[in-house]
Formats: sequence, C-alpha cells, structure tokens
Amino acid sequence: MASPTEIWKPKFNPWLIAVVVALAAFMEVLDTSIANVALPHMAGNLGASNDESTWVLTSYLVSNAIVLPISGWLARLFGRKRFFLLCIVLFTLSSLLCGAAPTLATLIVFRVLQGAGGGGLQPMAQAILADTFPPQKRGLAFALYGITAIMAPTIGPTLGGWITDNYSWRWIFYINLPVGVLTLFLVMRIVEDPPYLSRVRSALARVDYIGISLLILGIGALQILLDKGQEDDWFGSRFIITLAAVAVVCLISLVFWEWRYKAPIIDVHMFKSFNFAVSSLMMLILGALLFSSLVMMPQFLQTLMGYTAQSAGLVLSGAGLVLLFEMPVVGQLTTKIPAKYITAFGWLCLAGGMFYSTMRMDLLMSFRSAASLRVAQSFGLAFLFVPITLAAYSGVAPEKGNSVSGLVNFMRNIGSSVGTSMVTTLLARRAQFHQSVLAYNATNYDPAFRNQIGAMTKQLVHAGATAPDARAQAYGRVYQSVLVQAQTLAYIDTYMILAVAASIMFVLAFLVRKNDPSGGGAEAAAG
Repeated sequence: MASPTEIWKPKFNPWLIAVVVALAAFMEVLDTSIANVALPHMAGNLGASNDESTWVLTSYLVSNAIVLPISGWLARLFGRKRFFLLCIVLFTLSSLLCGAAPTLATLIVFRVLQGAGGGGLQPMAQAILADTFPPQKRGLAFALYGITAIMAPTIGPTLGGWITDNYSWRWIFYINLPVGVLTLFLVMRIVEDPPYLSRVRSALARVDYIGISLLILGIGALQILLDKGQEDDWFGSRFIITLAAVAVVCLISLVFWEWRYKAPIIDVHMFKSFNFAVSSLMMLILGALLFSSLVMMPQFLQTLMGYTAQSAGLVLSGAGLVLLFEMPVVGQLTTKIPAKYITAFGWLCLAGGMFYSTMRMDLLMSFRSAASLRVAQSFGLAFLFVPITLAAYSGVAPEKGNSVSGLVNFMRNIGSSVGTSMVTTLLARRAQFHQSVLAYNATNYDPAFRNQIGAMTKQLVHAGATAPDARAQAYGRVYQSVLVQAQTLAYIDTYMILAVAASIMFVLAFLVRKNDPSGGGAEAAAG
C-alpha cells in the first residue's frame, strides 16, 4: 500500500514552494553573519564597549541553538505550517525591534527573540521540501536549500559591511522586514501540511519541562563557552570552567532523560540509526570547516594584507558563484549516483583544497590568486551538503522528518560555532609558537640579523632619522616582520589541520549505507 507521502501531492508547483521556503531560510542564515562587521558601529552608537557588543552575536546564537533541536517537537505541538508562520512573524517583528533598539540591553533582548524565531525557519524549510518533493527528486530540492545555507554566510559579512558603511547598522535588521512580510504572505497562500501531520492536541499535557530546562542550560552554556572561550583564555578562566561543567552535566543528563521519557522534546533514539548518526557527525564537521574557512580567508586578507572588508568580500564572491552553479549539478547527480560516493568525493575535494592552501598562502599573492584559492577551498562543499542531508533522511519514517531536519541543522550550527572557536584559538596559539621560534633566531648573536639591522639603520639615517631613532625603528620593523611571518605560518598550520579533518571524513563516508538514487534515500545493503 502506498505511503501517505506517495499519495499526497501539494496543490501548487513544488518549485514555487521550494523558492518560498528557501527565501525564509536564506533570510535567517544571512542574519547569523551579517551583524558581525557592524559590532563596532553598534558599540559606538549605543555607548557600549566592543566586548559588550559581542553579546549581540552570542545572544542570537544561544536562542537559535536551543530552538533548533526541539523544532520537531514544536512542529508537532502547533502544526508545522502554523509553527513556520509563527517563526516568520517572530523573526520579522524582532528584526524591526532590533533596528529600533535604543540601548544595548534592549538590543540583546530583541536578538534573543530573533534567534528563537530564526531557529525554526531552517529545519521547517528543509522538512517542507522533503515532503513537497517525491524521494527521487529530493536531491534537487535540497540543492536549492543548500544554496541558501552555504551562500548566505558568504554574502552576509560583505552585505553587512556595505550597509553599515553607506547607511546605518540599523538597516541590517530593517532589510528583513519586506522579505519577512512577503514570505509570510506567500507561505500562508501556497504551503500546506501533508495529511499525516495532524496537530498533537495532547502535547500540552505532556510538556517535558525537565528536558526543556536541561536543554536550555546545557546548550546555552555550551554556546557561550564556544563564543567566549578564546577571549577569556579558555580553562584559565573560572567563568569558562563553570560553563563547561554546566554544559557537560546538563547535556549528558538530557540524553539519559530523553532516552527514557515517553514524550521527549528531542528524539535521541534516532541516533540508533547508523546512517543518521554518521550523517549528523559529518554535518557537524561540515559546519566547522565551512565557517572556519569563512573566518580565516577574510581575516588573513584584512589583517595581514591590508584588504578592506569590501575587497575581502569580493574574494569570497567568486567561490559563491561557483557554488551557485555546482548545486544544481550535484542535485542531478544524486538521482544517478549513490550519496555516499558523492560525499566521499566532496570530502576529498575539501581536503585537497585545504592542503593546497598550505602551499599557496603567502603575503605576496594577488587578488586573483586569493580568489582562486578560495574557489579551491569551497569547491567540495556543494558535493557534501546535499548528499549528507539525503543520507540523514535515508530510511527515516515520514512523520520523523521534522525531527531529522531540526537535529541536522542543529549539528551544522553547533559545528559552525566549534569551527569558529577552534580556528580562533589555533591561530592565536600557533602564532605564539612560531613567534617564539623566529624570535629565538633574531638575536644580536646572529651575524645575518646584525647585518640586517645595520643596513636598515643606515637606510633610515639617510632618510633623515637620527642614529638612535633609526636603530630603534629598525628593531621595530624587524619585530613587526616576525609577527607577520608567525601569523602567516599559523594560518598554514590551521589549514593543514582542516585538511586532516576532511581526510578523516573521506574515509568515514564509505561507511554510510548505500542508497538507491532512483528511490531518493531508501537504504539498501550496507556498503
């Protein structure tokens, strides 16, 4: 007998529905990165320090991360379409409030609301796509969604910088209003729930208060720890140690509680599926590598090569265009080739791109070379997002689609936080190491060093400086050169670590169960 998803078909064109829900997801993903470059402007305008202004990002990430894993439960509670509409309304209204915020404290409160609204947009958009398209066409639908998930973080910092420089930081929030209103209207008109998604009317009587409390404390502590760890010197800070203890105790307790509770807010039993567990791990690593490279390349160009934010954004845009063309191709490939082989190829390309970066990254590379390097780093991403998502849905019952999308997006978002914290810490620690090694050789006992200082001092004296000032400036320039070289070597080391991580995932990809491409995701025999 045919399953409900095979019988039911949406009234409107599936691609129209896909564009509408992808627009909502794009709006939310864009907002996770668009505010980064505007923090100094916010701090100055609202009379706050730069450290205080970072809570504008942290507050959003915390509330967003809390809602993501329970979005499946919330969809059952309200009905998926109602929940999706509620998220759009909350996200749009809170965007208006963020733009009008008179103080930093109110802005942080409104960002919490915005993150809560945004937390349901990504997983519900993905779940709607999974139900709207037949299994054999899901790859194409997820390719469209993948464009929003990968392109939005690339565009965000550049767009945010341009808006802030030419208008006001408040407009990075106001631009959500027309998009939100249009999306709300279109979702109300064309999106519908499949028959099997009836509202769970008894859910209010079975609210898992203990599970919700453990989730809020555990995820909140983990997200703040990841965001503030490097700033507070990680476990050298009592605040970070406390957060780590709270996160570990609450998250472990959450897993045990949800495993035995009859009406859990998070279906942890889904991780008994090997395919889902491996896909979740790979999505975590994908999020880490995607955001790591997004942080590193612009930072390298701006801090060490003197690029403006706009110029650094243009370097990233070339890779974005390549991904835009790749995604539909990958969507077509998923209908012909098992997802595990596409995923393996993607990890291999990503590992190769990161390793290539260790050989090509230097302070003399041109704009074209930097753009080409970014393309090499990003080329494999398109071959990962779509097949990993397909593998996560493989063999999962239709009624669990909302939970799948919530957990998969949660893993990617946590991965992005882990990746950002990891590269920030690695860059700082490796730069310190290389600085100590280079400085060890830069002493007056080294003839080459003495000759370099002497030659530089003579040049500065000829330029008009006094002898004592010229010598001091010569030492200063050499020290600055040591710092720059140490930081460059730190970037090379970090890219090597990312290459190793991608290589490990390449091996893991072959352990995923092979799916039938024509069936869109049904599991076959292992291997």
